[in-house]
Amino acid sequence: MSREAEELNRRLLRARDAMDRAYAHPLDVPAVAAVAHISPAHFSRCFRAVFGESPHHYLQRRRVERSMFLLRETRRTVTEICFDVGFSSLGTFSRTFREIVGQTPTAYREGHGPIVAPHCVQLAAMRPLGAVHRPAAQSTFG
Repeated sequence: MSREAEELNRRLLRARDAMDRAYAHPLDVPAVAAVAHISPAHFSRCFRAVFGESPHHYLQRRRVERSMFLLRETRRTVTEICFDVGFSSLGTFSRTFREIVGQTPTAYREGHGPIVAPHCVQLAAMRPLGAVHRPAAQSTFG
């Protein structure tokens, strides 16, 4: 890889890291391209070539991923979460969430919401299906 390509990759990673940190703030391609010190059009082309998706789609996906966590782990309303992760419209949030996840935010929460049960039951529910409990005396470690 040439030095120019390495430098471009570093700039793109710097811009992507900035998007990851500021996902909840209004971001547009010119602002993120400025972080990479690249023109907006060149930034969009290079970002897609390196990461396999447009900067806009990457940002929307990151916002939806964060909202999935908040839907699972908090009791905040869908509207509060929508604005917390950087969407300015509940309709856009719901449509984008459904496109990426395959279901509405409310349906996702109903299937993945916080577990209200004793801690031992929560742990059992989150254990991978193939996990087998072995008594300590039969452990293969140690």
